[in-house]
Amino acid sequence: MHWGIRAWPVSTSSAARPVIRNNVLPEVQVIENKEKWGGKSATKAAYFDKLKGLLEEYRSIFICGVDNVSSQQMHEIRAALRGEAVVLMGKNTMVRRALKGFVAENPEWERLLPHVKGNVGFIFTNGDLSEIKEKILANRVAAPARAGAFAPADVWVPAGNTGMEPGKTSFFQALGVPTKIARGTIEIVSDLKLIEAGNKVGASEAALLNLLNISPFTYGMTISQVYDQGQIFSADVLDIGEDQLLKTFSQAIQTIAALSLATNIPTIPATIHSIVNAYKKVLAVAVETEISWPEIEELKDRIANPDAYASAAPAAAAATGGDAPAAAAPAEAEEESDEDMGFGLFD
Repeated sequence: MHWGIRAWPVSTSSAARPVIRNNVLPEVQVIENKEKWGGKSATKAAYFDKLKGLLEEYRSIFICGVDNVSSQQMHEIRAALRGEAVVLMGKNTMVRRALKGFVAENPEWERLLPHVKGNVGFIFTNGDLSEIKEKILANRVAAPARAGAFAPADVWVPAGNTGMEPGKTSFFQALGVPTKIARGTIEIVSDLKLIEAGNKVGASEAALLNLLNISPFTYGMTISQVYDQGQIFSADVLDIGEDQLLKTFSQAIQTIAALSLATNIPTIPATIHSIVNAYKKVLAVAVETEISWPEIEELKDRIANPDAYASAAPAAAAATGGDAPAAAAPAEAEEESDEDMGFGLFD
């Protein structure tokens, strides 16, 4: 077989001739692209199958933010959750595409879609949600401040001696840190809030914190939402204790009873109050009319003769208090008779 060089006609149109890049013939490039895209499709299919299998196997999902989480932390979190939960990461576009394809089988999974944004991961579990949450949030590491990063919390510079030489005083003054020279070193006079939460860390602030060996930030997984048996809610819900639930439930019952009584709409919480109020009305009618029954007779008599019952009360009290001396008198009489029986013969 002989190889020859074919001359292509000169043309101003780029579509008139094939473009050979990197000394590779167009036919070879097509084959390579097919293999390349075929591999990606297989990877996506495997990921979709894995995601669907996890959605079907586990009833609860933690949607977690993984900003500034190192690979070592991810490894430690996976190890801590082994046997209780499964961690799954993936590109948001791939996850959304997969979920949209699964919605036809289970419409509840569509509730996950609005929360697939930013740098997030998924933790699938059938265990106790509060315990899993504690394990997720337990793995946090201190980190130095980096210029350009956003502060997740307020950063304070504590008062005290820095051990630095006086030549660096101007550096502190430029940042508004109150200082003085004490024993040949720079001393910070009072605590100072250097960076507020949510603000961007400047280069000077980062340099100062590094000079003072202050690592103000801690990074780890954060829980944005929890999916449990078709419901989506904030992770703060897991912090609600049994006492708080009972208190809220009791307040709700009281509110329902009050509204029920005010609107005359019967409800179970208001039943006992309605019965008492109705009986009071029956008593009022009986007192004002001649309608009577055994239980109402005493009440009517008390209303008709209040003085009799008022005088009876002190008399009853006096009768109860005077019984003791009366009982003591016969005892004294018996003692006297006993004495006579012993000595009367010798008078």
